[in-house]
Amino acid sequence: MKEKLMEILQELRPEVDFESEKELIDGGVLDSFDIVTLVAQLNEEFDIEINVEDLMPENFNSVEAMLELIEKLQEE
Repeated sequence: MKEKLMEILQELRPEVDFESEKELIDGGVLDSFDIVTLVAQLNEEFDIEINVEDLMPENFNSVEAMLELIEKLQEE
């Protein structure tokens, strides 16, 4: 799952080191357009539905946070 997430993120922003970045939202690395694109790709790739209430910076600040969100939504 992490490999696929990394592929999606690298396609979105190839210049970013997603492995070490822990403030993707709070640090302004990803903007609102990036998040819209990312959410659509994650929904499709992982067969989940990220809702408005899930769109909090802490869910998208790091790869680990995104993986936790995906896993949580897959269990629902």
